[in-house]
Amino acid sequence: MSSGFYEKLAKTRHYIHAHPEVSEQEFETTAFLKSYLADLGIETLNYPLKTGLIAEIGSGNPIIALRADIDALPIREKTGLDYASTNGAMHACGHDFHQTSLLGAAELLKNREDELQGTVRLIFQPAEEDFQGGYQVIEAGGLEGVSAIVGYHNYPHLKPGQLGLKSGAIMAGVEQFEVTVQGVSSHAARPDLGVDTVLAVTTIVNNLQAIVARTVSPFESAVLSVTHIDVGTTWNVLPAKGFFEGTIRTFDPQVRLDVIEKFERVVRTTAEQFGADVTIKWGNSPSVTFNDKTITPIIFENSKSFAEVVDTLPSTGGEDFAAFQGQIPGVFAFVGSNGDEGAPDWHHDDFVVKDEALPVAVNYFVESALKLLEYYGEK
Repeated sequence: MSSGFYEKLAKTRHYIHAHPEVSEQEFETTAFLKSYLADLGIETLNYPLKTGLIAEIGSGNPIIALRADIDALPIREKTGLDYASTNGAMHACGHDFHQTSLLGAAELLKNREDELQGTVRLIFQPAEEDFQGGYQVIEAGGLEGVSAIVGYHNYPHLKPGQLGLKSGAIMAGVEQFEVTVQGVSSHAARPDLGVDTVLAVTTIVNNLQAIVARTVSPFESAVLSVTHIDVGTTWNVLPAKGFFEGTIRTFDPQVRLDVIEKFERVVRTTAEQFGADVTIKWGNSPSVTFNDKTITPIIFENSKSFAEVVDTLPSTGGEDFAAFQGQIPGVFAFVGSNGDEGAPDWHHDDFVVKDEALPVAVNYFVESALKLLEYYGEK
């Protein structure tokens, strides 16, 4: 592919990067994508999505889906790039790169539409950052008739030209918890007349740290982090209520269930010691991003034609691509996007993706789609 093609794509990415929109608000982004696809002769399909879109190239079965997420984060950018965002949001996770590469793949696949042995469905998914967009696409019918789905995330710890892939778990299952602790308020000088919520909350948080350290096998992985505590408002009053929240990350479905069960037991039994009541609320967050063990090795080998393919370690980050993999076989990769020592990670206000990473991203979509159309067409 000519350098002019990728120069055009880089300019497109810079435009998208300069105009980020957060989850559920990607209206202008969606309009831009529709217009871009229309210029390529690709019509957007009529799916009931508030933001984001679905389009198709080719016809008939099988259908292979390619997915890119499009939302940004409420972060004020500090990269100093000449195309930096100035609207208070930022593509600090590289979703500008993801959607641009899918636009590039769409153009190449459209040029070869007569050769396609089936249909390629393009999913420009909204609201990945709040873990709702994948479920919205499924509810809208976006996976109907699809044999398999392909996606990726840029990875700043791999160099442009590299692609990380593995069968099984590649990103963690994510649990979001919120715990409210109800005690009895009293004067700080008479704690015996109340139920000390401060002590209950802090003891619960401390006890939770033993779950991973002392009950999860050293041959398994789990993370439990309390990230926010809110209890009390002044120095001489023991408050009636306290609150804390955080996350659990796991890579194995059974470990996930075990840690959740132990979490709830520790919270409730510790609260009971102080005579406090608790309410535990779990968020609607993604399970493990689990690469299909049949088609992932096929994509691993096929990708060697355009990238340096490495057997990557899984990430403790979460991805709602897992929602799709809960429905149909899916392959999710890491595309090297920076590689510099000390390069800022995802969600950092100085996060930078290099344009020279685009060819691998585009070819990953194109070549994976062609290979899976061939594979499922022969079944």
